Amino acid sequence: MKFSYVAKKLDESTYKGVFISDSKSDLFTKIKQSGDTLVSYKIVTDDRLKVLWEKFLSSFSKVKMIDKIVFAQNLANMIEAGLSLTRSISVMEKQSKNKKLKNIYHEINLDISAGKTFHDALNKWNTIFPPVFISMVKAGEESGNLANSLKSVATQMQATYKLQKKIKSAMIYPSVIFIVMILIGIIMMVFVVPKLTATFADVKAELPGSTKFVIFMSNFLKDHYILLPLALLAIMFVIYQVLHTKQGRNLFDRFVIHLPIFGTIIKESNSAKTSRTLSSLIGSGVDLIQSVDITREVLQNNLYKGVMSEVRINVEKGKAMSEIFNKHENLYPIFVSEMVTVGEETGKLSTMLQGVAVFYENEVDQKTKDLSTIIEPILMVIIGIAVGFFAISMISPMYSVMNNI
Repeated sequence: MKFSYVAKKLDESTYKGVFISDSKSDLFTKIKQSGDTLVSYKIVTDDRLKVLWEKFLSSFSKVKMIDKIVFAQNLANMIEAGLSLTRSISVMEKQSKNKKLKNIYHEINLDISAGKTFHDALNKWNTIFPPVFISMVKAGEESGNLANSLKSVATQMQATYKLQKKIKSAMIYPSVIFIVMILIGIIMMVFVVPKLTATFADVKAELPGSTKFVIFMSNFLKDHYILLPLALLAIMFVIYQVLHTKQGRNLFDRFVIHLPIFGTIIKESNSAKTSRTLSSLIGSGVDLIQSVDITREVLQNNLYKGVMSEVRINVEKGKAMSEIFNKHENLYPIFVSEMVTVGEETGKLSTMLQGVAVFYENEVDQKTKDLSTIIEPILMVIIGIAVGFFAISMISPMYSVMNNI
């Protein structure tokens, strides 16, 4: 590859140059050995279409949570092994198959080579890397223990990732059953009910109210089938708009925590996420107020965000965090406030919060495993009611038909 670069000498004067090599790390080594500082560089190529095409493809790539976890873990291991930060990121760039991620690594390395700190280079991509990641990297750079900070953030993100994955996995089974029920219902309404309706019309049988309702729904779906997807899209659009208002989001968040079975899982998962994030940040040396602010951003439920806002006010006033957790026992179980109290009194807040996180992560894990066992009979009852209603509605008029014959 051919590189066009700008470098800076010790007397602050800059100069331009061209360097040909198979790797940009050779360019970094060359400039470093000369005692100069690399300001910027770019790959010189005649194949402009190829470059534009790769940038176009990278814009559609996504950076998954697991990619960020692997980045933090591998980077920590390479730094511990003695590789420089730029060299480590360069290795990650070569190994990555994600176009967008390769571009991000490339840009981060450029910024670091130009004299920026690692956390400043990451902050440029704050839509990709969460605040907790950037803050813990900053704390690691300031303390001179970047590898440990990267390991801590990897552990924190991995725990959060596993928690979210377990909850999503637990929701797959009931979601699939519900969708299949709806599809079967639509097929019955469109193809089966019209044939029975024709039989009832021929013999002029007196139909009960439930049967008339089923026939009405069948005729509506058959004659106005285009309205069904339009109505679903309209409902989804309205829900989306409502959830993007403060009042709508607060109402939804309040509703979900009061759901039977799921409400408990939501409370415990938020308790685990709060404890895990605070523990990781405080343990890495991030100041308490900033840790609370970042934790607030990590949480998605507005009710829990509100609690963290109150915690921040208490911390600013020099009061205990545990007072706020104790005040909101409807959101955070009493165990959280008790452990936070012990942590504040003993000066081991990070350790106590980590214990809380592990406890509730295990609780959520167990509950999600049991969820399918709990939901299965509930779904069977719902299916039974739906099938029973349809059977009674369509079979009972058949007796009237038989009587008329």
